[in-house]
Amino acid sequence: MKVLKIFIPLIFIFSILIVDYYNKFHKENTNFDQENIFFYVIKEDSIAFADSISKYIKNKKSFYKVAERLDYIENKKTGRFKINKGEGNNDIIRSLKFNNTPVTVTFNNQERVENLAGRVSKQIYEDSLSLIKAFKNEDFLKKNKLNDSNILSIFIPNSYNVYWDTSPEDFRDKMLNEFNKFWDKDRSQKAEELGLSKFEVISLASIVQIESRKIDERPRVAGLYLNRLRDNMRLQADPTVIYTIKEYYKNFDTIIRRVLYRDLKLDSKYNTYKIKGLPPGPITMPDISAIDAVLNFEKHNYLFMVANPSNKGYHLFASDLSGHNRNKRAYIRWINSKGIYR
Repeated sequence: MKVLKIFIPLIFIFSILIVDYYNKFHKENTNFDQENIFFYVIKEDSIAFADSISKYIKNKKSFYKVAERLDYIENKKTGRFKINKGEGNNDIIRSLKFNNTPVTVTFNNQERVENLAGRVSKQIYEDSLSLIKAFKNEDFLKKNKLNDSNILSIFIPNSYNVYWDTSPEDFRDKMLNEFNKFWDKDRSQKAEELGLSKFEVISLASIVQIESRKIDERPRVAGLYLNRLRDNMRLQADPTVIYTIKEYYKNFDTIIRRVLYRDLKLDSKYNTYKIKGLPPGPITMPDISAIDAVLNFEKHNYLFMVANPSNKGYHLFASDLSGHNRNKRAYIRWINSKGIYR
C-alpha cells in the first residue's frame, strides 16, 4: 500500500507533465483557415516578426516558450516559409527553420535594367538598388564580356523559381545560367548562320518585338531587317527612335504614338536612322517568340514597311521605295484623320 501511495502521485505528476508537454509542443496552434500560408521572415526585424506571427497563431505565450526552448528566436533565418494548418508549435518552428519555399519570379517587357530591377524587387526580398548594383558590377560584366548596353540581354523573359531571400548576385548568376541554357546548340547554330552574335540577335529581336505585337508577323518583320542589314542599309526602325526620344529627354514613362521627322535627327547610338547596323544593346527585353522570329525569319525581298490602317497591329510591306511611298501616304492620311500628332 505504501508503494501504491507513492506511485499514484508520481503517475499523476507525470501525466500533468505529459499533457503540458503536448499542449506546448504539439497541440494545434495555427489560426488561419487556408490549408497553408507562406510566412515571410526578415532575420534582423524581431518586431515585425512578433507582429506578423501573432496573426497566425492562437497562443503566443506557448509559441515563444517553445521557440526559446528550440533556440529559434536568436537564430531566425530570412526567407519565405510554408506553415500548414493544424500544426503545433514544434512543427511550426520546424517549418520556420527548414521549410524555406521558393517564389516564382516573372518578368517581361522591361526597357532597361532599372525597370527590371524594380519589377524583380517586388517579388523577392532584395531592393532594386542592390539588384542594379549586382547587375552592373564591373567584374561580372568584364568576366562575361558584357557591358552596360547589353546586360539586359541575359534576362530571358520567363518564370523562374528562386528563394525569396536569394542574394542579388545569386539571382544575377542564375539568370546568366538560364541565358546560357536558352542558347542551346540549335539556336547558337542559327545565330552563327546569320552572322550575328547572341547579343546582336537579341538587339534585333527587341526591335522586332516593339515593331510588331503580332507574333505571326514577327518572322516577316525580322526578315525585312535582315535584308536591310545584308544590303548595308540603315535599319530606320521607328522603335529605336522612340527609345532615343525617351533616352534623350530622360523620361522612359512617356507614351509616343507617332514619330516626327525632327525625331529622326536626334544623335544617339540607338537611333537607326543615324547609325548603320544594330544598336549596341536591346531597346527592350524581347520575349522568346521575338528571338525565335529572328532565328527563324521569313525569306522574302521586302525592304520597307508601314503600319496597316485597315488591319490593326499588322503592316504593309514593299520591296521598293515607290511601293512603300504609296503605303506610307495611306498611313499618313489615316493617322492624321485620327488626330494623332505625337
